[in-house]
Amino acid sequence: MKPLDPRLLRYARSARGYLALTVGLGIVTAALVVAQALLLAHALARAAHDGATLASLRPAIGWLAAVVVARASVVAVQERFAHRAATRAVGELRAGVVEHAVALGPRWLATGRGPEVVTLATRGLDALEPYFVRYLPQLVLSATVTPATILVVLGLDWVSAAIVVGTLPLIPIFMVLIGRMTEGRSERGLHAMSRLGSQVLDLLAGLPTLRAFGRQAGPAVRVRALGDAHRRATMGTLRVAFLSGMVLELLTTLSVALVAVSIGLRLVGGGLTLETGLAVLVLAPEVYWPLRQVGAQFHASTDGVAAAEAAFAVLEAPVPAVGTVPCPDLRRATLALTGVTVRSSGGRTPSALDLTVAPGTVTALVGPSGAGKTTTVEVLLGLLRPDEGTASLVVPGAAPVALADLDPATYWPQVAWLPQRPVLEPGSLRALVGPGASDEALASAAALTGLDAVVAGLPAGWDTVLGAGGAGLSVGQRQRVALTRALLSPAPFVVLDEPTAHLDAAGERVVLATVAAMRAADRTVLLVAHRPSLVATADSVVTVTPVEAAAR
Repeated sequence: MKPLDPRLLRYARSARGYLALTVGLGIVTAALVVAQALLLAHALARAAHDGATLASLRPAIGWLAAVVVARASVVAVQERFAHRAATRAVGELRAGVVEHAVALGPRWLATGRGPEVVTLATRGLDALEPYFVRYLPQLVLSATVTPATILVVLGLDWVSAAIVVGTLPLIPIFMVLIGRMTEGRSERGLHAMSRLGSQVLDLLAGLPTLRAFGRQAGPAVRVRALGDAHRRATMGTLRVAFLSGMVLELLTTLSVALVAVSIGLRLVGGGLTLETGLAVLVLAPEVYWPLRQVGAQFHASTDGVAAAEAAFAVLEAPVPAVGTVPCPDLRRATLALTGVTVRSSGGRTPSALDLTVAPGTVTALVGPSGAGKTTTVEVLLGLLRPDEGTASLVVPGAAPVALADLDPATYWPQVAWLPQRPVLEPGSLRALVGPGASDEALASAAALTGLDAVVAGLPAGWDTVLGAGGAGLSVGQRQRVALTRALLSPAPFVVLDEPTAHLDAAGERVVLATVAAMRAADRTVLLVAHRPSLVATADSVVTVTPVEAAAR
């Protein structure tokens, strides 16, 4: 990312006001730095050379104190608004990344970008805070304070100004050299953190299965290795930051020393007044300080810069065109797939699939794991576009409409989807299962799905607050919550993807009763099933065949 990338101002609107404030405070700081140096030099010269008394110096000392207080206040204001702007900008970028990733769809996430999006949406973009709080203000100060102090030094003593102008470029030159040496280090650190996060998420998701087979300790070695890789990347960045800071500090010290030696020699020879020499000597460190801090804080912001680059890569990925055709009432529409094929890393899954889901019927998708059943569901939901074949919606008396042309805002509200791992938002159980539903409707649906027994055992009943992902409930209880929510949903089209995957025999009977209730309500149900009892409830069964079996 550039020192100030315009994309940051485009995707994080709160950064615009903060940048304007920073520029304004930088101009004020430049004026205060010059005033402080001139007032201090004037007071010291009068006291040391002219023998002025304390009473006569009180006005100058008073103004000097006021300038120091004003400068401290500017720094405090900068710090305060920097943290606020950083929090808001990171929140805007995080929300933008998640929304854009959702718009890009599962196919884009399946290309390997999913773990990176998860990292950016959790911890990755938090590293951008040092960029706002430390690096950006120093960058603005280097564009305001440094030129202003150089001009003042030039007006006071051209020799010192020539030394400053001659040595000042050494700092950016060494910064460029250090930057090239460390190029890619932060990106590797972010990549290591993404891999670590992905591995831990997969481990947590599959921990019940691993524990069932006694293999829960196996992935520990891999997670530890990824953690060590992230630690080494982080420590490497810190090591380079300390070394480069030492180099920049040494350059600054030597440059100021050259100015001081020149002033001292000319003071001894009488070629320079004491007040002028003191003013230049006080201003000389201020010339180098902003650039010195830019170099020092750059390494503190490199992780955030790398994360911002990754966020921009997501935000700039082209989004597939969204349909605009209003979706008709699904209660009288037929969903049809003709010769549908989706290419993926696993091959053609599904391959040349024909499927018809008539209104008011129960259709079951069966087939071996990896054949493309879940992918077929994603095509029907409009989340994926088939590489071959057509996916359309047919209404009697009207021309077929491609699912890709439907407006999601009118299509998705008519669909209730229960994935293999239900997503449960944090909140009360009542708001999660049936917002707006009456107590009678909640009780009736819960009795059918077996959720009533779960509610009876909760401390606050329907008002019990659950954590993210249904924390506080077992896997089977979460499945019952999701089934109840699907049953209470007014959507005419219901998709149940492996609804009995985490349930025992009693839970299976609950699912069968739920499907029967949906059929009685004349709702269209699509099942992805393996268990024969669930398949037997379907009006039609469609087998999804892997491409290898189709070839044979």
